[in-house]
Amino acid sequence: MSYFTTPKRLIALLMLITSLATFTSGFAMTIKIATVAPDGTAWMKNMRAAAKEISEKTAGRVKLKFYPGGVMGNDKSVMKKIRLGQLQGGALTGGSLAVTYPDMQIYSLPMVFKNYDEIDYVRPIIDPLLKQGMKKKGFTILGISEGGFAYLMSNSTIINIADLKKHKLWIPEDDILNEALFRKMGVHPLTLSLADVYTGLQTGLIDTIGATTTGALAFQWHTRIRSITDVPLLYLVGVLVVDNKRFNKINAADQKVVIDVVQKTFAAMDKINRQDNEKARQALIKMGTEFVRPEDSEIAYWKRFADEVIQETGKKAASPELYQKLKDLLAEQRSQTNK
Repeated sequence: MSYFTTPKRLIALLMLITSLATFTSGFAMTIKIATVAPDGTAWMKNMRAAAKEISEKTAGRVKLKFYPGGVMGNDKSVMKKIRLGQLQGGALTGGSLAVTYPDMQIYSLPMVFKNYDEIDYVRPIIDPLLKQGMKKKGFTILGISEGGFAYLMSNSTIINIADLKKHKLWIPEDDILNEALFRKMGVHPLTLSLADVYTGLQTGLIDTIGATTTGALAFQWHTRIRSITDVPLLYLVGVLVVDNKRFNKINAADQKVVIDVVQKTFAAMDKINRQDNEKARQALIKMGTEFVRPEDSEIAYWKRFADEVIQETGKKAASPELYQKLKDLLAEQRSQTNK
């Protein structure tokens, strides 16, 4: 007679399975997440509030633990630590995730967007596609947060490529696209980690950066900046990702709580970040920082360089399918705006 054909033993086995399931569902899961965002910033305050809400709604079964201020290293270091299991997630730039999934830098392609209206039109369609793609690469995107437009900022006026060639330009590490763009323009940028930018500006190693207005204030870079070229270079996003292997250990109901809370928080932060970027712009103007706009012909000249670099970089920039979809969406939005 089989072990499982004995009714009492079958009942005992079922009871054991039930008790194990109950124990597992009540097991606390801590997800360790690193970010370069300094502690005390609005981003960290919002994320800590989200973590508290998640813990409460899951009765403590899911906890988010943050390591802010770059204490776990740059984005590359964070990704390495996730692979090693030392961390389970990170709040990273879209561009830094391009090594894992090139389409993640679709928003930061140089000079693709002209204004926020275009961003608002494409994101509801592009964001879900990015989440699907990252899922296949082993990561769950909990949320995508707007950083804002990055602009050229320098210690003197830059309104054309000739001006730019006179300066010592910084670009982030592993920023392949923008390095290619500036080299095509005849500019040779320096790559530094985020933590070294302020020192670089102080010592004169660099005198020109690309940053959002809020970023310039948050990292104190504005103290070395006198002029901002008022043309959006690229659109920056922050992406909160967690390792699928870790996230999939959470039961489905709790997973939904985590995603819903983070997405709600990110949607609120998008509005706040946009307002903060405008407030930062006004603050910079009051401090005496000039905002200068090149002539349309010069902007078109820069745009041609950017388009060439995107085409030459090919799949390393973004998949042809997604890039074409983005261009179609932008053409659609612009045609409606110009009616």
